[in-house]
Amino acid sequence: MAKAITARPKAGKLAAWMEPFIGCFTAPTWQHVLVLVCGAILSPGRRSVAAALRVLGLDQTPHFTNYHRVLNRNQWNSHQISRRLLHLLVETFNPTGPVIIGIDDTIERRWGAKISARGIYRDPVRSSHGHLVKASGLRWLGIMLLAEIPWAGRVWALPFLTLLATSAGYATKHNKRHKTLTDRTRQALLQVARWLPARKIIAVGDAAIALLDDIRRWVCMVTRLRLDARLFEPPPLRRPNKPGRPRRLGKRQPTLAQRLTSRKTRWQRYTVTGWYGRGERQLDICTGTAIWHKPGYHVPIRYVLVRDVADQLKPQAFLCTDLEADPCDILRWFVRRWTVEVTFAEVRRHLGVETQRQWSDPAIARTTPALLGLFSLVTLWAHDLSATQAPVPRTASWYRKPLPTFSDALAVVRRQLWTEGNFSTSRQILDVAKTPDKRLNALIDVACYAA
Repeated sequence: MAKAITARPKAGKLAAWMEPFIGCFTAPTWQHVLVLVCGAILSPGRRSVAAALRVLGLDQTPHFTNYHRVLNRNQWNSHQISRRLLHLLVETFNPTGPVIIGIDDTIERRWGAKISARGIYRDPVRSSHGHLVKASGLRWLGIMLLAEIPWAGRVWALPFLTLLATSAGYATKHNKRHKTLTDRTRQALLQVARWLPARKIIAVGDAAIALLDDIRRWVCMVTRLRLDARLFEPPPLRRPNKPGRPRRLGKRQPTLAQRLTSRKTRWQRYTVTGWYGRGERQLDICTGTAIWHKPGYHVPIRYVLVRDVADQLKPQAFLCTDLEADPCDILRWFVRRWTVEVTFAEVRRHLGVETQRQWSDPAIARTTPALLGLFSLVTLWAHDLSATQAPVPRTASWYRKPLPTFSDALAVVRRQLWTEGNFSTSRQILDVAKTPDKRLNALIDVACYAA
């Protein structure tokens, strides 16, 4: 009987790709990191440490605990890695112009009594306005770069910073101050502003008025606006030496719901491309500036009221904290947000999120952000390979796919890693049969596209 063929990662392309992060780890940890990254890319199905070792032929190594320690014990700073990853993404896909980032939270469905950060949350995918579904798991806040990928022909959401958002019950049990999603979003956006001090940052996502008031000096925010929001004119000029507190608000404006039905509203017709991935759409737009007021908050905004010419969509309103922004740009920035949900779906389908088996607190806090960051790394590496072997859409006679997706990018990177693998076979093999090229290519294709 012949022994199993083993494959070990060589210090080739993968080491060159990972070189920007070498300073974040010690030398022994770095070698284990390369093995885990290579194994996570090549593994089909679950993304556990054991699966990564098995796919590389290291399942019999006596020092397997060293690979587990990378996640649950070794010292390394994930924020330092996030900063370097952000700079790599910006330099590659967004070297000029504003940096557009998307913000959203997701639930990683996990069970287990030893997972202390686990909570019960509203499931945003299965719930609706009239039906509430709760899920057990971990809640993550994802910060992603919304960039145009040249060889993909569309915008992708590339994660670079992922934060664990624990519940209020977890904070009470561990005697910690509870941080809401708004608090964590504020910290994340201000951190990104410090990482990119020379660039204009535009953040797209759900945001409360308190968040807008806190970050508008550093980050331009684009979000939805209620049709019944209280909008006011700027305060009139104050007379010199007039006693009393200066006014913050002027005359109240009509609500956006009233503007929808008013004959005095001036509409302008625009053709917006890339509307939620459905091509062009004709929209009537009404825009203006106002001060959005809630008790304790006064935020200057530019609002954009939108109604569909074909009357297929409900009227919507958006706001931007940049008063000089073009209304069409505001809409283009906001519709990029749908790619965030695509990324969450892709990492579950192709990178094994929700299949991990770690339960210690450090490993829980590191594994899921690492897998989300791996989505961005694979995109970077596929872009590096695109000059010689660009990702080609996997098609069939019954399935036409005009543009490559993440599965095609992952297949290109996998093929590169399998090509560079150091395959060694046992000397006890007596009869070696040649595998036809066609069959070998089919096997490689199956391995590269394994979910």
